[in-house]
Amino acid sequence: MQQIAPPDRPRSLAWNTKDVRPAEQFAYYREAICQAFMKLTPEPTDKSSFPARIERIGLGAGAINRVKFPGHLVHRSPSDIAASSSSCYYLNLKLAGRCLIEQDGRGVDLSPGQVGIFDSERLFALRHSHGPSLHVASFWVPTELLRNRLPPSFAFKPARVSDDPLIGHLIVETAQALNSAAPSAPEEENVRLFGVLLDLVALALSRGGRRGAEPMSLVEATWIALRRAVDSRLREPGLTATTVALSVGISERYVHKLFERAGTTFASYVMDRRLDGAARDLKEPTMFGRAVGDIAFDWGFADLSHFARRFKQRFGCTPRDWRRG
Repeated sequence: MQQIAPPDRPRSLAWNTKDVRPAEQFAYYREAICQAFMKLTPEPTDKSSFPARIERIGLGAGAINRVKFPGHLVHRSPSDIAASSSSCYYLNLKLAGRCLIEQDGRGVDLSPGQVGIFDSERLFALRHSHGPSLHVASFWVPTELLRNRLPPSFAFKPARVSDDPLIGHLIVETAQALNSAAPSAPEEENVRLFGVLLDLVALALSRGGRRGAEPMSLVEATWIALRRAVDSRLREPGLTATTVALSVGISERYVHKLFERAGTTFASYVMDRRLDGAARDLKEPTMFGRAVGDIAFDWGFADLSHFARRFKQRFGCTPRDWRRG
């Protein structure tokens, strides 16, 4: 297994099975995941190969583990818990595929764009499925970091914190922003954003048992639905406000009004999100073999010169310089 420790970023480590013979890939994955995720036991699969990549980036006392792998089952066994020298919570942002978290007799199902949390000190099973390639950003949260933010008598249960009606969308957006920024941002910035994420998660968990929590307004709910509709269609060339309005069930005029209320425009929002997506792909090691133009087309750009010009305006360099840097 190839282990990479960039000289200018010692807090980052990566494991990749691509240079290992297919029949041995799962065994190497098992070793890597034990290093990156404390002690876990993945179940053998019937696949002849197991292409997987694990990248661990330090976030002060915590870390983010960015993982890609095929569908499989992972356990946290009594021996795994006994062999661990520290405890944590796993805060998982699902990026591709689906995962069922089973702990304490509860099942927490995660689809792309959802965030769930569970405890390393208790038995659990993770059933990763639905997709040839699954992708998750798993935040390693030292127990005390979260416990210090919760009421002393709080009884933890595994939960999908992205469901919180008031701040669930903020948890998702913060987790996504941290996942995108972590590889290149200064560590102190990542640590601060990680703290914001934990504050939001603690608030959502504390609110979890309150039946009287205030419901979000219709405007807020519509705004969230609108952004989700746009984000799910960013790769569609020629995406229009009319198309999104129809999918959400509102008028095109109201689409523009909601974006204006948020201090932006529909076109600016789409452009920024597409550029952010292209920037992530340009830095993604598995995409290094793809041409810049192909990545631009994937994100809905039809004119490469227009893409390059807007990219430079947003990031201060050309797409090729961004990839090299």
